[in-house]
Amino acid sequence: MKYARITGTGFYVPPKVVTNLDLEKIYDTSDEWITERSGIKERHFIDWETKEEGPSDLAVPAVQMALQNAGYTFDEMDLCIFATLSPDAYFPGSGCFLQAKISPESTVPMLDVRMQCSGFLYAMSIAEMYIKFGRYQKILLVGAEVQSTTIDFSNEGRTVGVLFGDGAGAAVVEATEEPVGILSTHLYTQGKYAESLWVPEPTTKRRPKVSSDMKGLYPYMNGREVFKHAVTRMTEAIWEACKHQNWSPEEVNVFLIHQANARIIEAIAKQLNQPMSKFFINIHKYGNTTAATVPICMHEALSEGFMKQGDKVIVATFGSGFTWGSAALIW
Repeated sequence: MKYARITGTGFYVPPKVVTNLDLEKIYDTSDEWITERSGIKERHFIDWETKEEGPSDLAVPAVQMALQNAGYTFDEMDLCIFATLSPDAYFPGSGCFLQAKISPESTVPMLDVRMQCSGFLYAMSIAEMYIKFGRYQKILLVGAEVQSTTIDFSNEGRTVGVLFGDGAGAAVVEATEEPVGILSTHLYTQGKYAESLWVPEPTTKRRPKVSSDMKGLYPYMNGREVFKHAVTRMTEAIWEACKHQNWSPEEVNVFLIHQANARIIEAIAKQLNQPMSKFFINIHKYGNTTAATVPICMHEALSEGFMKQGDKVIVATFGSGFTWGSAALIW
């Protein structure tokens, strides 16, 4: 049996920085309020006033960086898995648009994953299985989002609008005989909470697919419900990953937690009785980039020396669906 090791990472965020002070001019809010409740100080938005960009556009430089770091070209990949909740179009998937921009003549199969904030973890799990059982040798994983164009900038949307940002991350996963890389993944969904965090439109349940007031195009979140479940479920998933590897939390060198809210991460650290120094955090710079948060964290944790070869790493995510899970890795 082979193992699936991440051998190259990359990320990209658009150059436009939107600070909490900028949002004070739009919403009835304050830098202090946003920072206290989320840990976010700024986020990056595409500049939709000057050009059109989708998640596939943001993914291009992230993918190029990951491929370069791994020493491969796009056409050498056996499969590409693209995770996003904000696709370029209703159909086809963003993976097709990414492929056309990077290698127009390529026939590398593209697979889109729509598991929201847990999307990249689900993509990791798919890659692990394909590689572990010998179907593919090299797989490109992508998480990319453009959420700034779907945010409600009326005061009604402030509790959600201050949280999200645009960005992309990528990773190359390849087969190895060594017992390192993605050792196990643990995935869960509980659909009865689907409407606690969702965008209800467009919908195929009626004509037209969008209501006349357009309000259904904006994300809705039951913040208290999401916070409570995120802490509980990610903590449970981390314990499961540790148990599966016969690790204690004390043995884990690095925790890469979905960057939804710094307070959630702090609560998880408390539940595990682990110091915050083990938890990589960059939400203050980017906000919640949903499916892109994990690969962006991976790249920055490596670049900054927070994570190194041989480290025991736990990844955990939680998002709309509700979906959640964890992965255990030896980097």
